[in-house]
Amino acid sequence: MIQLYHCEGARSFRALWMLEELGAEYRLHMLPFPPRFRAPDYLEINPLGTIPYMIVNGAAMSESSAIAQYLADTHWEAGLSVAPSDLAYADYLNFLHMGEATLTFPQTRYFRYTMLEPPERRNPQVAEDYRRWFLKRLEAAMGMMRGRDHACGGRFTAADISVGYAIKFAEALGLGDDLPPAATEYFRRLEARPAYRRAVAAERGNAVE
Repeated sequence: MIQLYHCEGARSFRALWMLEELGAEYRLHMLPFPPRFRAPDYLEINPLGTIPYMIVNGAAMSESSAIAQYLADTHWEAGLSVAPSDLAYADYLNFLHMGEATLTFPQTRYFRYTMLEPPERRNPQVAEDYRRWFLKRLEAAMGMMRGRDHACGGRFTAADISVGYAIKFAEALGLGDDLPPAATEYFRRLEARPAYRRAVAAERGNAVE
């Protein structure tokens, strides 16, 4: 059975959402955030102390976009991947990895310098720079998706989970009013999916203090 280590609202939500979309059998391990400080025993499982952490078929994975790609490829019948022979394949890979590398990265810096660090180490200027960085890149991503309901291929794929989580995280960070209207409309469609709602219910039902 797949084992997923997750913190409520964290980027490991991508993996949880994927598992629910697939209807896969999994065991969810909820951890307090940040786990490397608040759950020291977790370091014996994952020395990095990061999440997500997924154990499947004896292998461990710690990168959220890679997990999404792996699950989509190994459950091809679910239709969440795009074949290399498909003209949409380039778009698929680009948006799948853009969600983490281009969009979530600056959000984590904003999160750190506005909330995570102790007050004396917070830096409003650095946080603002990363806020603008994220919003400009999100605006560009929405421009690339103009006229589409989904990131690529005319259907829902793992790429939508990757980009969609970044918008979810933005709203959790209090940046909802700053988002381009196209991003908000796009995410409203995504969060209406039954699997998304099941993923939210799963993390809330297993939440830890």
